[in-house]
Amino acid sequence: MDEKDCLLLQYLHKDQNLTKAAEHLYMTQPALTYRIRQIEKEFQVEIFSKNGKNIKMTPAGEHLVEYAKRILIDLRRTKEFLINMGNELTGSLKIGVNSHFGLYNLPAILKSYMNMFPNVQLNVDTGFSTEIMDSLLDGQIDIAIVRGDYNWSDQKFLLSEENVCIIANQPIDLGKLPQMPMINRKEPKVLQKYKTSPYYPYDQSVEYWWNERFVAPPLITMQVDSYETCREMVKKGLGYSIIPSVFLKDSDGLHYSNLIFKNGQEMKRRTWMYYREASVSLATVAEYVRYIKKIYEQEKLN
Repeated sequence: MDEKDCLLLQYLHKDQNLTKAAEHLYMTQPALTYRIRQIEKEFQVEIFSKNGKNIKMTPAGEHLVEYAKRILIDLRRTKEFLINMGNELTGSLKIGVNSHFGLYNLPAILKSYMNMFPNVQLNVDTGFSTEIMDSLLDGQIDIAIVRGDYNWSDQKFLLSEENVCIIANQPIDLGKLPQMPMINRKEPKVLQKYKTSPYYPYDQSVEYWWNERFVAPPLITMQVDSYETCREMVKKGLGYSIIPSVFLKDSDGLHYSNLIFKNGQEMKRRTWMYYREASVSLATVAEYVRYIKKIYEQEKLN
């Protein structure tokens, strides 16, 4: 089983679909199927079972996927060690960041990093925090920068935090919230599957805060796709909303109240850098982690 076979197994596990896996590897589906049969012949096992157009990995297939991940990590570590026996940092770095960080923070950070290490091959993926965490868990990226207190047992570093607050264009009476029109930032359907995940941060969610206080559900009159839209609707007096304070401006002139749990803890939206200790053996990852920590430790001192 070679490097391409290892990648093949990873994409099969991630996509659970032969056509998508073939597209990732720039292969035809017959060529992909042939390679799968060769791997099955080599190990004398079935890798997956078919369910219509989708597939499901067998226990033996799951074991081979984990084996493939270890091979790829060891191979990459060896290549980078040999390349970096010289003075210049060379290799690849795969990072995933949530969309907000990717828009407002990442460009300047990457520009400085690439100025210092121009020979690093950079791969960046932006998206929803839960999707980025999924990529980290699956070994698709080296470092995840996401918003949320996920149940991550390996290495992490706190970058920033902000309060979550109720906003309105008039003074807020919390006791009357169930009767007031709410402008809600709806969660994309693609993320619904993460609600049952063991690492989904439910205990820090707005839903948890609401259920601590009210029996009746919120009176949602508008569902919008961004916090910025929530804020603009509230400014026009169309209802109240609950958003992270980072989306508020002093010029908005809105009333706000921070969300506080019954135990007295304020609800925060924290942005973390998550990564694996094993990945720091890669020089490119180690330098990026060191650089990010330096930036945000300096910010905390200012």
